[in-house]
Amino acid sequence: MANPKSLSAKQQSILRFTRDFIRDKDYPPSIRDIQDGCGISSTSVVDYNLKALERMGYIRRDREVSRAIEVVGRRRMTSVPVLGQIAAGQPIPVPSADSFTQESVEEDVDVPDEITRGKDNVFALRVKGTSMIDALVNDGDLVVMEQAQSADNGDMVAVWLKDRQETTLKKIYYEGDRVRLQPANVTMEPIYARAEDVEVQGKVLYRLGGGY
Repeated sequence: MANPKSLSAKQQSILRFTRDFIRDKDYPPSIRDIQDGCGISSTSVVDYNLKALERMGYIRRDREVSRAIEVVGRRRMTSVPVLGQIAAGQPIPVPSADSFTQESVEEDVDVPDEITRGKDNVFALRVKGTSMIDALVNDGDLVVMEQAQSADNGDMVAVWLKDRQETTLKKIYYEGDRVRLQPANVTMEPIYARAEDVEVQGKVLYRLGGGY
């Protein structure tokens, strides 16, 4: 089975809907059921994503039989709240995770239990920008974060830059009395900041692609 990080948000939604539908009704959904249940624009988009899920080993299908969708290895999933966006490029202002309220939750996404491991301090942010593309984090992706106040060299983190009053997503490196925030994009320069101006807010656990 493919690495779960390769699933798009739409594929996550289809997989969750299919799993829940089978659990509740004891038979698989039709493509039209999935289209309606997931709010997808057309049956062709559903079919595209079902083919991707089948190719990655998450489902099995018999195209000669209606409703013949089988979820393979029904892994346990945990819903994680999406709490806004974060820049992977130039820093942009984002509230700290502590300041989010239930009203600010955009949506929930499903993440395998082996990623969250029962932690309740996990949230997701939507990435804005392309500075982490060489780490397979693209504009529009979701990154699942664990709230944290410290990190090791090389960790991908969300940091609050106190002097700029901005948050950014970068890899962190401690260099004496300064911190280097390194993009994963050869066309971009690192951000350097005084150690006292850098506050780690969370570490990346997981990436959800936002593709088709």
